Amino acid sequence: MKKRIIGSVILAFLLLASVFSHAKDVNIVDDSKELFKQIQLFADSITLISADYVEPVSVKDLVYGAIKGMMATLGGYNQFLDPESFKEITEETKGEFGGLGVSVGMRDGVLTVISPMEDTPAYTAGIKSGDKIVKIDDEITKDMPFDEAIKKMRGNPGTKVKLTIIREGENKILEFLLARAVIKLQSIKESRIFDKSIGYIRIIEFQEKTTKDLAQNIIELRNKGAKDIVLDLRNNPGGLLSAAIEVSDLFLPIETMIVYTEGRNPEKRMEFRAKKESKFDDMDMVLIVDNGSASAAEIFAGALKDNKRALIIGVPTFGKGSVQTVIPLEDKSALRLTTADYYTPSGKNLRNKGIEPDVYVEKMSLIPETFQEDQEEIKTKVFEKLDGKNPPKIEDKVKYDNQVQTAVSILKGIKIFEKHKTDG
Repeated sequence: MKKRIIGSVILAFLLLASVFSHAKDVNIVDDSKELFKQIQLFADSITLISADYVEPVSVKDLVYGAIKGMMATLGGYNQFLDPESFKEITEETKGEFGGLGVSVGMRDGVLTVISPMEDTPAYTAGIKSGDKIVKIDDEITKDMPFDEAIKKMRGNPGTKVKLTIIREGENKILEFLLARAVIKLQSIKESRIFDKSIGYIRIIEFQEKTTKDLAQNIIELRNKGAKDIVLDLRNNPGGLLSAAIEVSDLFLPIETMIVYTEGRNPEKRMEFRAKKESKFDDMDMVLIVDNGSASAAEIFAGALKDNKRALIIGVPTFGKGSVQTVIPLEDKSALRLTTADYYTPSGKNLRNKGIEPDVYVEKMSLIPETFQEDQEEIKTKVFEKLDGKNPPKIEDKVKYDNQVQTAVSILKGIKIFEKHKTDG
């Protein structure tokens, strides 16, 4: 026991040395005596717990618990990732994992749905952007570490989890019992042409292959006659910053500002600018966004809006505008730490504010989002009433999406006006 106590104290002083080293680099410690005093308090606590707690306890567990507590005091997306969690965060970049298909974030200290992914258990059950998850399997999420909440929702396909949700506009608490499934992430969900000249592409998430996939889809649509393009970013929770920058680069001139970050240290401001010649600068563009558009999706929308490259329609985006840096630690654990905020080219801070659309258009789909009766029966009734024909295939539902049709109408109107000026 004595050796364990001594080891704990040594560990505390190693932590102290590490903090001093980092603090010197970034010039953030003004009172080293106060820091030493607090580290000593930490060491004394570990020593006492190791010696006197009613049951043996692992020093590693104590240290991990202390770090998790530290990160929890910072709130938001800050978290400690143990080695297993650190390894698991690479799952999404691989494009497949077991879970519910719901992207979540923190808003006002509450676990909040950013967006459900289409064709997943969460989407099918009717989970919506903005839903507040107050319980996971009857365990209250208040003060629950962000990574722990993610862990609880993920798991082996076929296993079940219950989410208790508060939804704005509902006067009762909602409960959803969901069966986990294999979640296969896509970058591009749909690509098609309207009226023989307007391309439509839906970007689900910004991944490593998004730029390549998007460029290929646009080229294919142009070969089919597309002159202009609608990009649908609704329920796009974001993804990789690098992908958002590369996609923006497809549409903006060289050296155009895409996004910049500012943190505590002014010297560490970072600017991201277009590096290549725009491939599609001859196409008029409309982007559709909603409150499920977040992070990288907001960066892309903000870059094109501020540079007057595209018209943004829909409703305000989620407002996830902070930079989280994953910092590996020696034992293969890591800290996910908020180190800066994102700013659009015009200087707009995205955090908790999001992107305001140029044209405000609420969603009024003719296809119900959730069904209390048999889904196919309702679809049949809806579409028979519309045109007396057989119900269309599910991929044709965008034809009855008012936001998509508004975007198409705007681009058609631009062409008519340009022709009118030329004829005049």
